Amino acid sequence: MSVKQELIDRLNSRQALIAVVGLGYVGLPLAVEFAEAGFAVIGLDVDAAKVAQLNRGSSYIPDVPTDRVAPLAAAGRLLATTDYADLRAADAISICVPTPLRKTKDPDMSYIIESVDAIAAISHSGLLVVLESTTYPGTTEEIIVPRLVNNGYKVGEDVFVAFSPERIDPGNAHYGVRNTPKVVGGVTPACTEVASTLYATAVDQVVQVSSPMVAEMVKLLENTFRAVNIGLVNEMALMCDKLGVDVWEVIRAASTKPYGFMPFYPGPGLGGHCIPVDPHYLSWKLKALNYTARFIELASEINTSMPLYVLDKVIDALNDEGKAVRGSRIVVLGVAFKRNIDDVRESPAIDVITLLQERGAEVSYFDPYVPHLRLHNNAALDAAPYSAALLREADCVVIITDHDRFDWQHVVDHSRLIVDTRNATSGVRGPARVISL
Repeated sequence: MSVKQELIDRLNSRQALIAVVGLGYVGLPLAVEFAEAGFAVIGLDVDAAKVAQLNRGSSYIPDVPTDRVAPLAAAGRLLATTDYADLRAADAISICVPTPLRKTKDPDMSYIIESVDAIAAISHSGLLVVLESTTYPGTTEEIIVPRLVNNGYKVGEDVFVAFSPERIDPGNAHYGVRNTPKVVGGVTPACTEVASTLYATAVDQVVQVSSPMVAEMVKLLENTFRAVNIGLVNEMALMCDKLGVDVWEVIRAASTKPYGFMPFYPGPGLGGHCIPVDPHYLSWKLKALNYTARFIELASEINTSMPLYVLDKVIDALNDEGKAVRGSRIVVLGVAFKRNIDDVRESPAIDVITLLQERGAEVSYFDPYVPHLRLHNNAALDAAPYSAALLREADCVVIITDHDRFDWQHVVDHSRLIVDTRNATSGVRGPARVISL
């Protein structure tokens, strides 16, 4: 029996040991889904506190409740470790590590390289390695393959390598790992077959593509599509502001068209681990080919300018009240990058708070999901206790994230001045003067 067929049989019979490297917002849901599909799963993370928490059967990610993790940990089907040596017996390893940008907006591949080097040291015949971390086109074949074949293995015969982009949407109550189609592109057809067999055990639909580079481009297209369209609607908000037109009314009316239009919404800037970051992988790669990704660059310019636009809105609103921003007490409501989650990665709220502090404002914040916040200068802020007094004593309340747990009627009733970047208070009547984005 071939190495490929033996591995496929082990996957189909759930006898394979599955490993997931990186137990964050992407890796932990994937690990839990594999464990619930009947596999023994071992997860690796460099954060010893997270590892200890998982081994106690407790989750630290809202999308994966503890009542899913606890029975898996108790049954020994989900274990966590900080030591790559514990992955030596794994039949398949999915890599879900961060891929941030450097300040120069170049990809930081150090986490991937460190993971693959550690995996290569314990690799064996019959191993499947799948990269899920979003990255530039060519990463799988340029970084992962050479490190595995250095051990003398032949890709597609002895070891199997593929790319399958993560599609995790934090806070999405409808779409999770299982019911979100999984794109898979292997280095060889055999690699695609093996990787597809793995994911078919835990995902309802697997979509095969012809190569890892195609799969890498799929993820970048998905997020570039959002970044560019958000940039478009943010610029539309800027233009509507100059024309004295309500951009939210424009979007509502345009959304009545049953074809040819998809609504996007303006905001204080881009946040999260994907949309503000991923398009720059493609832009960086294309620069090496003497090509400028113009849409990406323009959208980034507009989207990254939105916190300054919010600052200007606050300054103008305070000026109309006869107040300077310096010395004003400002409360920011919602600092997560999107509603109903605790994730603040790349959140524009951090930029808005920083800009307000630089202008001399006294800034506090409240977010029911984020009790502590660290700013760009590494300064720490604790959420202020929410109360009517907090709102009444503020010279301006700035709404950045519109969590469902906010009572907007209460906010409008007890605030004097609101800058609402999310149209959260639309239709709510009260004494506050509300300035929309």
